[in-house]
Amino acid sequence: MDPVAFQLFGIEVRWYGILISLGVVIGAILALREVKRVGIEEDTLIDLLLYAIPICLIGARAYYVIFSWEEYRHNPIEIFNIRGGGLAIHGVILSAIFVTLIFCRKRNVDFWKITDSCAPSLILAQAIGRWGNFINQEAYGSPTNLPWGIMVNGQRVHPTFLYESIWNFLLFLFLLWYRKNRKKVPGEVFLLYLMLYSFIRFFVEGLRTDSLMLGSIRVAQLISIVGILIPFYYFIKRRKTV
Repeated sequence: MDPVAFQLFGIEVRWYGILISLGVVIGAILALREVKRVGIEEDTLIDLLLYAIPICLIGARAYYVIFSWEEYRHNPIEIFNIRGGGLAIHGVILSAIFVTLIFCRKRNVDFWKITDSCAPSLILAQAIGRWGNFINQEAYGSPTNLPWGIMVNGQRVHPTFLYESIWNFLLFLFLLWYRKNRKKVPGEVFLLYLMLYSFIRFFVEGLRTDSLMLGSIRVAQLISIVGILIPFYYFIKRRKTV
């Protein structure tokens, strides 16, 4: 499939960007409905998004460049060529947490309440965005003989984008259900998002052939372990306050 959807004034508009934008828009609409329900002004979330979206884009690029420095050290101008690929979801998540913590402190907004409102939207956006990897024929896995493998460069490989997308969509549904029926204290939905996404990412990353590396360690697996342990600690700690 052609990664270019169409051209606008001579500029290629790619499916990857369209899908990411679609995920962001749908996620924002859902989050706006939820913050209104829990008593946070919609304008407050809009202000947060205006800060978070560009900073998360920078964070996603910075994360990728840091762990791929050998690709850029001799041609640093390429760091700014985002259209050439190289965005990392862990950079988005870390940047989003950082921005939200500062924003909530400055605006006197409950951090846990607003992250609970946004967590399902974020994982849904991730589920949609992963299909951009399929169109770009990237972020695929190792060779496989399984019937659902996809052909890339004449070889059947694990469709890791699909594994993660399906899990993310199921996690989106689970978080909506949990938020409505099981949540006991603010923050649980967000912490479950971090734990359960990190769980699947750890295993999916083990199948990928394009992992960012820190020596012999897959960076995403290391971050995923942290993304399970720290949220689990806070989940138990906050439950004890009930």
